[in-house]
Amino acid sequence: MQCQATDSGRVDAVRANLVRLAQGASVELNIQDAQHLVALVDFLGPGTRIYVSHLPKQSFRDTLSVCAAVRSAGFDAIPHIPVRLFESQAQLSAFIDEAVGRGVNEALLISGDYAQARGPFSCVADVLREVDLRALGWARVSFGGHPEGHPKVALATIRAAELEKERLARSMGLRVSFVTQFFFEAAPFLEWARGLWCADRSVAIRAGLAGPANVATLFKFALRCGVGPSIRALGSRPGSFTRLLGEQGPEDVLTRLAADEPTQSSSLDGIHLFCFGGIVRTCQWLHQVASGQFELSETGKLTVK
Repeated sequence: MQCQATDSGRVDAVRANLVRLAQGASVELNIQDAQHLVALVDFLGPGTRIYVSHLPKQSFRDTLSVCAAVRSAGFDAIPHIPVRLFESQAQLSAFIDEAVGRGVNEALLISGDYAQARGPFSCVADVLREVDLRALGWARVSFGGHPEGHPKVALATIRAAELEKERLARSMGLRVSFVTQFFFEAAPFLEWARGLWCADRSVAIRAGLAGPANVATLFKFALRCGVGPSIRALGSRPGSFTRLLGEQGPEDVLTRLAADEPTQSSSLDGIHLFCFGGIVRTCQWLHQVASGQFELSETGKLTVK
């Protein structure tokens, strides 16, 4: 269902919200993408939040090197930290200390898809209970959000863990952001966001979207990441899905977020783009939306120029 824009005032409001969400966007970057950082300066504003992923076989030294390159390009580097990979609290504290020394002011704390923890941290809450992140130099922290659940963890467990992490971080005086897994339908995200906003409206929420890519690529990553209703949409409505997230990017789902009134989408901090179609291409698309280079029809159809 497209947004019900029936007059120019409504279209202008949605348009303004689209620009705002794009201007506040963050981007996911992996170690192979670092070679394109110079090109990204043409499309991303100074201080744009770039989340540096942690791939299998990637070392924490690699992560720090990429973060330094991101900072040198003028962006804000936020590394993924899979806490199960740390063998001791001392090792984690040393990593954070070096990251702070390189200008890294925040991290995305995740458990990591590893069957066994190498050290004392089996989940993010363990870190929040045992490590004083503020004393180590951080005032902000990001967590992963799973609007559609997780393929390996019960939904009730996921929801309880999200609230526990938020509570523990807030008790330490940390500012909290949730960055969600990517999704292709707005409804599960909006329901999940309502729950978080009811718990604490100071929480910043970033909606994860897949940047421009072909359907085969999106299908591969959706299967790998266990995306729920979205993967069913891909299988049951291929034509609709192609229009939704084809070569032009996530226009439809983004418009639905910008047009949503029940959740007051002005509370949404921004979108977070996963760059399955290539980081330069995705950032160019983002720049076009952020600079208003798009058309929005009265029926809510977004066309990026």
